[in-house]
Amino acid sequence: MALYLVATPIGNKNDISLRGLEVLKSADAIILEERKEGTSFLRQHGITGKEYHELNEHSTKEDLKQLLELCRDKKIALITDCGTPGFADPGADLVQLCRKEKIEIHSLPGASSLMTLLSLSGVKLTEFVFRGFLSPETEERKKQWQELKNEKRALIIMDTPYRLEKTLSELLTFLPERKCLLGLNLTQEDELILEGSAKKLIENNTHKKAEFMLLIYPV
Repeated sequence: MALYLVATPIGNKNDISLRGLEVLKSADAIILEERKEGTSFLRQHGITGKEYHELNEHSTKEDLKQLLELCRDKKIALITDCGTPGFADPGADLVQLCRKEKIEIHSLPGASSLMTLLSLSGVKLTEFVFRGFLSPETEERKKQWQELKNEKRALIIMDTPYRLEKTLSELLTFLPERKCLLGLNLTQEDELILEGSAKKLIENNTHKKAEFMLLIYPV
């Protein structure tokens, strides 16, 4: 049949497209990143009693093969905890397998933390480097920051909520003079948008832990 990549909200549960809801309601099965997060979101929109499967960083090659077989025979929707499946996400592996097997793939656009942050910048960026998640390993992470010091283009960095303070501290160490835009808990009630140098971001940040994306402006 087909695989449908359904973008889900990055914070506000109502940032889901009408088409996305239609596909989720009509799907034979839904692949989730984490069952607790995924089913909670679905219940908020009255979607219950579906056949559920998981796909995340712990999934094995055998798990992927089983999910591929599902996509051959059924209408399958794939969602992540937030954002678009397949982008900086394990869903990319399933998309690749489906394409090799000539199984139909449809992407339903929606909320994007990346586009949300860029739209808030007020800067007409013609290009940027999406660096995504830095390594959790201390020494490798230092090397990556050293490499970023030489990049003159705009940079986008994201990380897990509990590395927010660590990331800002590293920004102060490696790129203290670069102007930045920090988006915290985007689209949520406690959303906070900060602009300025690393020092200013640290001084004005009120969150110890938060979903975040960091835009480092070009030189």
